[in-house]
Amino acid sequence: MRNYGGLVHAVGGFARDRGGNFAVLFGLAASVLALGVGFSVNVSQLYNARSSLQGVVDAAVTSTARDLTTGAIKEADANKSVQAFLDANSTAGILQVDQIVLDRLTVNSTAKTVQADAHVDVALYFPIFGTGDMKRVTASTTALYSDKAVEVAMMLDITGSMAKRGKVDKIGDLKAAARNAVQTMLQNQDPKNPRIRVAIVPYASGVNAGKLAENVYAENQGSSELPPVAGSSLLVAKTGKDLLPSFSDYISIVGAAMPHPDNCTTERKDKNGDADLSADGPETVRTDRTGKKYYALVNRDDHLSGGGMNRCPDAEVIPLTADSDALLDSIDDFQADGYTAGAIAIQWTYYMLSPQWRAAIENAGLGKGASDANAKKIAKVAILMTDGQFNTAFAGAGGSYNSQGNLARGNAETLCGNMKNDGIEIFTIGFDLNDKDMSATERDQAKAVLKDCSSKDVSTNRHYFEVSTGVELNDAFQEIIRNTEKVVLTQ
Repeated sequence: MRNYGGLVHAVGGFARDRGGNFAVLFGLAASVLALGVGFSVNVSQLYNARSSLQGVVDAAVTSTARDLTTGAIKEADANKSVQAFLDANSTAGILQVDQIVLDRLTVNSTAKTVQADAHVDVALYFPIFGTGDMKRVTASTTALYSDKAVEVAMMLDITGSMAKRGKVDKIGDLKAAARNAVQTMLQNQDPKNPRIRVAIVPYASGVNAGKLAENVYAENQGSSELPPVAGSSLLVAKTGKDLLPSFSDYISIVGAAMPHPDNCTTERKDKNGDADLSADGPETVRTDRTGKKYYALVNRDDHLSGGGMNRCPDAEVIPLTADSDALLDSIDDFQADGYTAGAIAIQWTYYMLSPQWRAAIENAGLGKGASDANAKKIAKVAILMTDGQFNTAFAGAGGSYNSQGNLARGNAETLCGNMKNDGIEIFTIGFDLNDKDMSATERDQAKAVLKDCSSKDVSTNRHYFEVSTGVELNDAFQEIIRNTEKVVLTQ
């Protein structure tokens, strides 16, 4: 038998030595692991602090830029606005009360920017290698603002298809969404010096011109489609001259001889009897086919009856104003009835944004009208809303005037093109355009004209909306208002 005692003793000694080595190695490994965990915790802590700080600073600067843009505050108040926002939101994420320090706020009046630099000192959970228990985290944000004035005209569909049916109340949904839109746009303004003004154009088979109806030529059955020309028996009898009288005398004479059965309007007609799709003011001088002069009054076609589905809407056009009460009162009075003369409504939306109608609006005591086009000072926006296919037109039409879809849509698209050429940004809303009461072709045509009318999308700024519920309609108006701010900043 061999003797293994020495070997057993040697192995035992080695094992005892290895036990000590393992203890040392485990201690080292545990320390490294603890450092790694601590480092990871600190990195996560600093990341969360930086993310929270950046979010608060972004929101503070964006909010302040928006207030500068809307005129809610002046440039001198920007620092106070940012600081108040930082104080109110200082506990975002893992931040503590009063931890955010605003290092610098720069308002560049030339570049129209607001820049904020801020920091927080973060107490580390695991101080490492004598670096101390505090670490500074910084954030910087720059946002654009604008001092441009904004003029918004909203074309709102109050046709018969908007009437309440069972639990579906589209006219109620429109009233709520339009009210919210007006209040959002006009809030926090200096009433003596408003930056944003809003016009509304309710429509059905025609548009109620209200006090602007003195600029309307009410056709008599069998009469000329043009207003009286210079040398006509009516004007000569009243003035004793063959010359065109002053505009004020002209509208007085024409209005007395051809009184309005209501204040409704259809399309203005050119010398060929087709729709005149310009934005010219009614005092613009025109010539007929023989060269005789007349003023460009807007027509009230004699085929527009005064009752049934062709009655004039009670709700009147309201030119640009910052008087929210006047706009809200009109919206409250909306009643759904009539056919869909969408092109006529777009025509009046165009008028409300055209400086060429300023004199007519001022003379009617309805405000100062639209500003001159100036891309650096004015942003002009049209919002066109409908729940169906345009189907009614009078100028150049024959047969059934309420079955003129192609003519109405063609006029609408031409008008929209003219508006865009004049620098007007157009947003469109199709409300419940998938209604099964319309054929697939009618639905496609309704959507196509709105898509064609809308301005081109830029980045995240979309211009065409399809909605099916009241909530979605309200959301669309609110998104358009936000997008309008982007238009103001980027144009």
